[in-house]
Parts: sequence; structure tokens; C-alpha cells
Amino acid sequence: MPQGQPSVVPDDGLTTRQRRNRPLVVVHTGMGKGKSTAAFGLALRAWNQGWPIGVFQFVKSAKWKVGEENALRVLGSSGEGGSVDWHKMGEGWSWVQRDAQMDNEEKAREGWEQVKRDLAAETYKLYVLDEFAYPMHWGWIDTDEVVDVLRDRPGTQHVVITGRNAPEKLVGFADLVTDMSKVKHPMDAGQKGQRGIEW
Repeated sequence: MPQGQPSVVPDDGLTTRQRRNRPLVVVHTGMGKGKSTAAFGLALRAWNQGWPIGVFQFVKSAKWKVGEENALRVLGSSGEGGSVDWHKMGEGWSWVQRDAQMDNEEKAREGWEQVKRDLAAETYKLYVLDEFAYPMHWGWIDTDEVVDVLRDRPGTQHVVITGRNAPEKLVGFADLVTDMSKVKHPMDAGQKGQRGIEW
């Protein structure tokens, strides 16, 4: 196993092992491609460790079939790694804010209530809250509440949140934040998304 060296050793009274095994809040944000893809990569690692995984897809349509869903469902039911539960809530595209009549706001709130119940019950070891930054950015879900719930979650539950425009308070609270910046994208040259790359 790779052994990275931390640049700072805090005076927090924890042993190296205790500090290493602390549950993390991870945020993948920014304008570039790859936020969800990176989160699903973490889910693959979690599956390999035998962790139960809960994927909560916010905003993206329940009709939208993503390749990661099929792959993780197959892996989750294989009996070789961790279990995988996949929850969808939302009717529109994550990168285009739709009107409230699309019921996205209500479904996002329902999804967040389910996440809170699962965190309280310690249902999963890894939570992927895909596109969850959007409902907070749009004011559908209170960022202060999200931070409080994540701060007080029991056990050793890791949470990964993806989406553009992650609120500053969430970014400040998170343990690991990656800002995906776009340098170049085929859409800039008029090319639409394609199979195996975008889904």
C-alpha cells in the first residue's frame, strides 16, 4: 500500500491509525468534467473493501441510464465485494436548472431526508451524493443543515458530494476538496456527449 507522508501532524491526541481511519467528507466541484466519474471510482475502491455503498443521484433524470449504475449494481450483487444501493431522485439535467414545476426541488428534499435517515442508521460506509451541490447552490436544501448533519454523523461513514458551485461553507467544512477545472472539452467545438465517455 502506498505510504504518503502528511505535511502536518496535528496535535489532536489521536494516534496515526486513528487519524488515518477518520471518516471523510469529500467534495468534487468545479466546471470541468469528471466529478461524478471520480466519485464512482471511489465507490469501486469501497466495493473492493467490502463496504456497503449508497449512491444517491440528485437532479439527473431517473430515466437517464449511466454506465456506472449498471456496473456498480452488477458488482454489488456479485457477492464478492460490498453491497450497492442506487437511489434516483430528479427529473432534469444537472447542468441545466429546470423550473420548480419539474418537481426537482421536492425530490431533492425527499432524497436528503433519506440520506439523513441512512446516516443516522449507519446504513452505508460510503455515500455518493451525486450532483448534490446543485440543490444546495439553488437554495433547495440548506447548506448549514447539511454541514451540521455531516459533522454529527455517527460511526465511520464517508460521504462524497459532487456538483458545480459547491457552497463555500461545505467546501470549508470538507476534508478533501477537488476543483475540476476545464481546460478543453469537445462540446466547445460543437461535439455532443458520446457513449462510453459521458454515459
